[in-house]
Amino acid sequence: MRRLMMVALLALVAFVAAACGEGGGGSGSGPMTDSAPAMSESAPALTDGARSSSPAGEAEPDRKEVVTGRIMLTADDPVAAGREVVTIVEGADGRVDSITERPESSSVLTVRVPADGLDAVIDDVRQLGRVTSLTTSRDDVTLQYTDLEARVGALRASVDRLRTLIETADNTADVIEAENALAERQADLDSLEAQRRQLADMVDLSTLTVDISTQQRPSDSDSFWDGVVEGWNSLWTTLGAAVVAAGVALPWLAFLIVCAGILYLVIRLIARSGRSSAGNPGEATDERTDNDA
Repeated sequence: MRRLMMVALLALVAFVAAACGEGGGGSGSGPMTDSAPAMSESAPALTDGARSSSPAGEAEPDRKEVVTGRIMLTADDPVAAGREVVTIVEGADGRVDSITERPESSSVLTVRVPADGLDAVIDDVRQLGRVTSLTTSRDDVTLQYTDLEARVGALRASVDRLRTLIETADNTADVIEAENALAERQADLDSLEAQRRQLADMVDLSTLTVDISTQQRPSDSDSFWDGVVEGWNSLWTTLGAAVVAAGVALPWLAFLIVCAGILYLVIRLIARSGRSSAGNPGEATDERTDNDA
């Protein structure tokens, strides 16, 4: 009996000890040791999440600039220099919009060249004569270009939706209304696309005005002899202009002389007829007196 009680007591002690061990394991330091690494691993995860949610530095859009320039230079033969400008521009994949030539006087060209090659073209043109003036300007149109891009995209999406609506509509009234809206949106889209193409052309091709004139200038007189020569040339120029003016005035002078002669003859005839009419009453009176006598 005692042996049985001892076995039961030992079994009870072992059970209590096992139960205490499990309870301590549930609330002891073992699980906390396991949870600590979990928390330490979650902290970097939160940090990475915070970093990923922060706005990244957005890349700035490409700048859109409209570049224009004007270069003035003098050359012995402006027309020949202007034709060399055409060759330079065509070699740079540009085009010539307008040319105004005055032989032996001046040549003015308006050319369009790729924006990235404008500086090279200007350097080549500078070699054709003596540069007297050079100006360039840059107009930033990035916001305008971006706005046009956004509006074109929105209108294109709206046009696509309206076309889909027309294809799936069952009611005739809805189809007609959608078609009217589509025509209006399509017109707006075409207008915006034309503006975008024009602005893109202005950005891609810079405008350069080349003004070439002769080297002779009134301020080029550096000595007394140069002044004499210039005065002599000016005298002959003035005399030539006077001769031309006299030639122009000569027909008019002859016409005025003829008109004056005709007017003079008319006045003489009118005066003579007046005198004749005034003398006739006197003669009639004399005749009556003679008859009475």
